[in-house]
Amino acid sequence: MQIFFSPASPFVRKCMVVAHELGMAERIEKLPSAAGPVKRDATIIPKNPLGQVPTFITDDGQALFDSRVICEYLNATQSGTLFPADGAARWARLTELALADGMTGAALLARYENVLRPEPLRWADWTDGQLAKVRTGLEWLETAAPSFGERVDIGTIAFGCALGYMDFRFPDVNWRAEAPNTAKWFDAFNQRASMQATLPSV
Repeated sequence: MQIFFSPASPFVRKCMVVAHELGMAERIEKLPSAAGPVKRDATIIPKNPLGQVPTFITDDGQALFDSRVICEYLNATQSGTLFPADGAARWARLTELALADGMTGAALLARYENVLRPEPLRWADWTDGQLAKVRTGLEWLETAAPSFGERVDIGTIAFGCALGYMDFRFPDVNWRAEAPNTAKWFDAFNQRASMQATLPSV
């Protein structure tokens, strides 16, 4: 198994946290990549026309993308429990996953606006609008986090990666002050071996 990898990508991180939790991270070869929103990585495009990470190659050569598909594939191959099989719990975890991915995607767009776009063309209202999505997501999470307990599943993993990305790329956004319940949960969850093994880096 292989994954086109970026050490800074929160979506790649989510896949690798899942792999660690399932005890299969060492079986996945990390393929270096230089995928970006402006200049795509030509080495990825034959496997994924979008040229994005994460892109995953199974042992039989099948290409899988995006992170949600990869995570569910990894869970299925190990008969894991990170995705509930059916019922209300499944829809709840998938909805959490969608919210966490939406927060992460908004943070990425804000990052691109302030780092990749030429400074004269940067639009502060765009950045504020994207980070507002993160904040309203945090409002939801602040109510839900006290009920998470010791849960380790695709919902909590996705939230952990979203919050970790905020710490990594937006250290000046003091989200903990706005969401103390979330901060308490995250600070404990972030100590898991899977999270520590996948900390983002430049």
